[in-house]
Amino acid sequence: MSTSASGSAVSSPSTLSAASPGPKTADWPASWQVLSHGIRSGRYTDPDFARLEYQRLWSKVWQSAARIDEIPEPGDYTTYDICDQSVVIVRVDADTIKAYHNVCPHRGTALSAGGCGHFPGGKIICPFHGWRWDLAGRNEFVLERHEFRDGKLQDSDVALREVKLAVFAGFIFISLDPNPQPFDDYIAPVREMVENLAIGEMRHYWWKAIPIPANWKVAQEAFFEGYHVPATHPQLEPHSANFIYQPKADAKPDFSHWNVDYEVYPKGHGRFFGKKTPMKGDVKSVPGVDAVEAMAARLNLLAEGMDAQVLAEDVEVVRSLKGKPIPEGSNLGAEYVKALYARAAQQQRPMPKPTLENLGMWGGEVFIFPNLLILPQSGNAMIYRSRPDGFNPDRCIFEIFSTKTYPAAVKPPRAEVQKVTDVSDPEQVLLIPRQDLGNIPRMQKGLHSKGCKQIWLASHNEKIILNMHQELDRYLAD
Repeated sequence: MSTSASGSAVSSPSTLSAASPGPKTADWPASWQVLSHGIRSGRYTDPDFARLEYQRLWSKVWQSAARIDEIPEPGDYTTYDICDQSVVIVRVDADTIKAYHNVCPHRGTALSAGGCGHFPGGKIICPFHGWRWDLAGRNEFVLERHEFRDGKLQDSDVALREVKLAVFAGFIFISLDPNPQPFDDYIAPVREMVENLAIGEMRHYWWKAIPIPANWKVAQEAFFEGYHVPATHPQLEPHSANFIYQPKADAKPDFSHWNVDYEVYPKGHGRFFGKKTPMKGDVKSVPGVDAVEAMAARLNLLAEGMDAQVLAEDVEVVRSLKGKPIPEGSNLGAEYVKALYARAAQQQRPMPKPTLENLGMWGGEVFIFPNLLILPQSGNAMIYRSRPDGFNPDRCIFEIFSTKTYPAAVKPPRAEVQKVTDVSDPEQVLLIPRQDLGNIPRMQKGLHSKGCKQIWLASHNEKIILNMHQELDRYLAD
């Protein structure tokens, strides 16, 4: 037995195996409980809880391990690490991708040292003793084979061990469970939604990995709602920020999250989206400022502050409307959408169908349990992935992927990660994610406070967080 952060005696996760029955949540310490109105803080800070997550979540769940643009050519590989496990993902040919446990069966050497690379000549060779496999994992060479297993060693004895894999919407999902739930069942609640957003057509623009001194759940939950925008990003909502920071008796707020709706789904997935779309709601004009310039200025805050979702070329599309009449029955937002799609058609650039459902997702988010967030807009998407950094509950690796569709004549670049060394450096992290990431270590610090037994959750704006934890418990108590 061991003692949790609450001081209660619990079964030590080191004595649990993935095959043994998990503890029922009612038997867990108080600091691990999910409440109807909040989350107890030990779920973010207790090393025993982090170890249980590894044994019962990360060892079983389907998880996004890579994007297909990390391995565009046969022989390309990328490496995915989760806790103490490492998986190497290899493009075998144009139509085949395989994932293997990143280990040589001889003496345990990792076949990939990490990151992305290429296996020359289509051969995977252990750097220690030169054992060799083809890209399909079949052994081709064992030095001094006659010395192993009394000279009876078979190629099948030392074939690379495969990891379950599924490709969906440009993502490569893996499961470390030898018999995971069917991927189609897992992804079913959000499959059609993601496919309709053309995420599978989007490719690498930039990708950054950021070590953060916070739990992986704290990091991703910072992006599960729009409720934080006026306080965290005051430049995006100056009127609402003034209501918070410089209150006046006669002030009336106009919070943008009032225009956001949330939905939760089975399997822990969820989404938020705008109640209005560019086709239905016009852009508010600023006194003395041209409506086109006002809209361009607003979008430029996103382009310069993130360089994702909205890009500089999208802002130029807005400005191209300056001086052009707006047809009767239309509005500036609708004309902007038409111009974006006209440009895409001219470039032969893939775009999601311009339905009200898809347009409502611009500036919204799709969450794929347990740790993948997709934020689409106008043929682009910002993607977040948060995962544990080893078994330390106070550290995680947070990744931001900026993706977009490319014109038919342009070959997308291979995805390569940039490792951020200083999250406060504006050259490495732009303003909007820097504002978000600045809050996350402060939250983790507060969760360790003896004055914090739980976090409180808003029933509407933070329902995705609660749904995620409820699904997490279904894994942990399985």
